[in-house]
Amino acid sequence: MPKPVVPEEKRRRRRPTRSGTVLSEPLIVETALRLLREHGSTGLTARRLGLTLDCDPSTLYRYFRGMDDLTLAIGDALIGQALAGWRPTGQWRADLRAIGLRIHAAYVAHPQAALLTANRVTGRAHELAADEAVLDVLRTAGFSLQETVGVYHAFIDQTLAFAALDSASLALPSASQRADEDKWHSTYARLPRTTHPRIAEAAPLLARRMVTSAYPAALEMLLDSAQGRLGAENKRCAGHDDREPPTDRA
Repeated sequence: MPKPVVPEEKRRRRRPTRSGTVLSEPLIVETALRLLREHGSTGLTARRLGLTLDCDPSTLYRYFRGMDDLTLAIGDALIGQALAGWRPTGQWRADLRAIGLRIHAAYVAHPQAALLTANRVTGRAHELAADEAVLDVLRTAGFSLQETVGVYHAFIDQTLAFAALDSASLALPSASQRADEDKWHSTYARLPRTTHPRIAEAAPLLARRMVTSAYPAALEMLLDSAQGRLGAENKRCAGHDDREPPTDRA
């Protein structure tokens, strides 16, 4: 059975660690992010965290129910970093673009943490604030509730999917990254037109484009699609409003 989490006000009255550090949830999450960056997901353990923070590993369970609870807190912290300072402009495309690019950038800045958390639903404050912001942008723009949920679903999943994909590449050893990128020059660019005509004609462009993230381009495609759906929905509503009300011929 998971241990109960001690309320925040009681944690603050706890004595500092042996080295004088006063533990807090943000400090533990920040330390966990550093361990993930330095050692990967296998390096994030309660024992290693305790050693780094100079405390008994069991102390961590006063702040988190377990390592999975800490994982959710890490994911929520990434979203919090992404939306720090963001404010809506009232231009729905610009606002969604900014949110998507910010979330993607926050995850790829911590690739090991992204691989651990991109597919999780935290239910925590920053995630809820981000979801509320996206839904509000869409509803304020005039999307129906059904279209809002559909666009939100595609937008969030696309953003996190690209974050995970790009983070997986960044988490590779540098030699593996270079080898993958070189394939576009060493293999694709050398294929003859007689056997692979389409690859051969596209090879120079592929070599330039395929080593960068496709997320910005995919995001614009999604926004274009959403704008088209909003326009079609507005036309349907306008057509419905223009109809003469039915008369009672009975």
